[in-house]
Amino acid sequence: MAFDFILMLTSQDRTIPDARARLDEALEGGVRHIGFKDVGLPFDDLKAVAQAIRAAGARSYLEVVSLDADSELASARAAIDLDVDCLLGGTRAAEVTEITRDHPLRYYPFPGRIVGHPSVLEGPVDDIVASARQLTDLEHVHGLDLLAYRFEGDVPGLMAAVCAAVDKPVVMAGSIDRADRIEAAAGAGAAGFTVGTAALDGVFPAESAGFAGQVRSILDITARARAHSTAPRRLALVAHDNRKAQLRAWVLRHARALTGQRLICTGGTGALLSATVPAFSVQRLQRGSRGGDQQLGALIATGELDAVIFFADPTLAHGGDVDLQALTRLAMLHDTPLALNPSTADALVVALLPAGR
Repeated sequence: MAFDFILMLTSQDRTIPDARARLDEALEGGVRHIGFKDVGLPFDDLKAVAQAIRAAGARSYLEVVSLDADSELASARAAIDLDVDCLLGGTRAAEVTEITRDHPLRYYPFPGRIVGHPSVLEGPVDDIVASARQLTDLEHVHGLDLLAYRFEGDVPGLMAAVCAAVDKPVVMAGSIDRADRIEAAAGAGAAGFTVGTAALDGVFPAESAGFAGQVRSILDITARARAHSTAPRRLALVAHDNRKAQLRAWVLRHARALTGQRLICTGGTGALLSATVPAFSVQRLQRGSRGGDQQLGALIATGELDAVIFFADPTLAHGGDVDLQALTRLAMLHDTPLALNPSTADALVVALLPAGR
């Protein structure tokens, strides 16, 4: 996630009765990450909303606010039956991961002590950070859902402390109703944030009336805040053999912006980049000919890449043409930016990496 806005079709921690109708307005506003709570509507209505989100090409989220164990585990099973992309919230990660571990959904539980409904985050910052570390140590926990603005204390300090303590994405949630709170989340290193009630109540200044206008306003604020985001970007860098020199030159030109990001490469490209800039953080997959492209495809499919930069050689017949076509299809399906030449890659640097501006 490259600091994404997740619109929640919820108010006061409940899915709104007209969620399906509001979804059409939200999509008109241009939002691409959309969620709802596990309470407020019958299961069949939630399923209709989830299916409509998927049909529109957006990413779907279910957030758990149930407090008792039986309800939380039932919600985890419901997330699987609804086939959502991400399960947010909940406090019983060990039990929930036994349910979700064999499903492709990504799981982001609440760190810290959660009480009441609407939910509130309690406890000292050090305890919340310790909880965040324990949760992200679990294999089938993919990130955290931090109720930052439901915390009575130093919220910017809490957000920064949690983001610094873990290597997995952190989504900020709870009463984010002003631009400065969105900007603070970006500056703290958040991977995204949720807004529900505030958008439905029309609290953000917008150029046009209505729910779609609110969505556009929040997307504009998000784009500005992204320029100050401190979260590392997860970028795939790949090149065909005849384009590796071109990629090396491009990487050297953008070395300052790429340093500190999380670079994922197929084997040969990864070796090249590690030798070119030893300070880079490079995760090497298999070589392309041995399945590396398929590994990249899996990362796109699960939403674990912010962009793919693949310097392809169009002049020669390649055995990897089919793999490139598959990656292109997945990038379109999962709304992942894809650059196939240096000019497009330059534009991605400007859009995604603050140091590249």
